[in-house]
Amino acid sequence: MKISARNVLKGKVKKTKQGTVNTEVTIEVSKGLNIVAIITKESAKNLVLKKGKAVYAVIKASNVIVATD
Repeated sequence: MKISARNVLKGKVKKTKQGTVNTEVTIEVSKGLNIVAIITKESAKNLVLKKGKAVYAVIKASNVIVATD
């Protein structure tokens, strides 16, 4: 896989929650650190996502907002 995005985090599918149109995918990138993505139901099906499957969380954004309390 070659990709232009610089923020690629390898992880495993922790869980999926299928909705009517979209699927919520929780990816564990390290112990106790999860990233949650909403993708189309069709994309989840095409990727054959299931618990434990190795995946990549690819983050491509023009802005990252940093905040503190």
